[in-house]
Amino acid sequence: MSEYDVVVIGTGASGSSAAEACAKAGRSVAIVDRLPYGGTCALRGCDPKKILVGAAELVDWSQRMYGSGIAGSIEIDWNELMHFKRSFTEPFPAKRESELREAGVATYHGAARFADRTTIVVGNELLTTRNIVLAAGAHPAPLKLEGESLLADSTDFLDLDRLPKRIVFIGGGYIAFEFAHVAARAGASPVILQRGPRVLAGFEPGLVDAVVAASAAIGIDVRTGVNVNGVERHGDGFRIGGSTADGGDFELDCDLVIHAAGRVADLDEIDLDAGGVERTTKGSVAVNEFFQSRTNPAVYAAGDCADGGGLPLTPTGFTEGDLVARNIIEGNRHTADFSGLASIVYTIPSLGMTGITQEAARAKGLRFRVHSGDSTKWYSSWRIRSRVSRYELLIEDGTKRILGAHVIGPHTEELINVFSLAIRANIGAEALEGVLFAYPTASSDISSMLE
Repeated sequence: MSEYDVVVIGTGASGSSAAEACAKAGRSVAIVDRLPYGGTCALRGCDPKKILVGAAELVDWSQRMYGSGIAGSIEIDWNELMHFKRSFTEPFPAKRESELREAGVATYHGAARFADRTTIVVGNELLTTRNIVLAAGAHPAPLKLEGESLLADSTDFLDLDRLPKRIVFIGGGYIAFEFAHVAARAGASPVILQRGPRVLAGFEPGLVDAVVAASAAIGIDVRTGVNVNGVERHGDGFRIGGSTADGGDFELDCDLVIHAAGRVADLDEIDLDAGGVERTTKGSVAVNEFFQSRTNPAVYAAGDCADGGGLPLTPTGFTEGDLVARNIIEGNRHTADFSGLASIVYTIPSLGMTGITQEAARAKGLRFRVHSGDSTKWYSSWRIRSRVSRYELLIEDGTKRILGAHVIGPHTEELINVFSLAIRANIGAEALEGVLFAYPTASSDISSMLE
């Protein structure tokens, strides 16, 4: 039996940030993971995904510029791209574990579970502690389909040695669209099947329509109102069966089926009942405003494991992990501020948002104006032959506060981050419009967007 002040389960963004902060404050800390150290973002999500997206962006840019000064063609070599991706992901677990040890954190490998409210079992070892931080990340949500075991997931896609030609994504969210855009530019023919009437829920519908149109233009087949009932092996591939919104049946043959229909907190094997930890209907830990378990005050949760109001994004994971550490160290005094939280779908072009949507603003009873337009012909987009570039800004009447910013185009990341800063720092539209941004840049377009 070993004793610690804090035991953290999970080595991703939220778990590592909590562990390092507690250790820096002089607490004795242990961290546990049943998977390679590093978490989803670094190993199975954001970072390796963006490596693949970068290659796809280069292909797209060269195609757009063909006949405008660029000759010849560029194509993705999937094997070389995977080799490049692994040059980042393969060394990362050892690097992360080394960083944690250097910070004074004891590292454990294996599946963790509660023995009681303040004791964690890892293999044959008991870790007793004052506080436990649940930051184990998430896994694909059960779909309850016939043949569900035949589905691959996002982790599998990011480690494919060979890219199949016919790929079907079940679900119409971030994962499906980002990977479909990569796959299409690498020569595949992707299909996205969405059960509901809309894809990319939570983003402005008009800009989502632009993403769907851009997807169709490169050969991505997006279908809504489709209910998948099962998957079976068929020849060398798979056959998907289901029904459509009009009551008809459909069959679709493919080489690979990817689960892209959502993720849930990876808590099933931790035995929360033994720890007296209650879950919400979403499957994550029920927490108070301090990210402390509502039923066991010794336990905190962060990232995908916490039902704390933040989106399942890496920045919220880091923020929540740090917040939990401060509440453990200083007592429950810190709460989360998610204002100006940016979210981007790395399609090509990318779709981004910060703040709230028009629907959410109306639900709050806010009075606002919408500044919207097509910026495809603006110089910043025209010079790189962008095919789609649009914006929608929500400006509150009277106060001129920026309530939300929604962008699709080649400079989404830059623009959304500027608007996120404005929202979080309460920089109004008039003040932002007067900033002397460098020209010509995407940021220098902001004053025109606000006119």
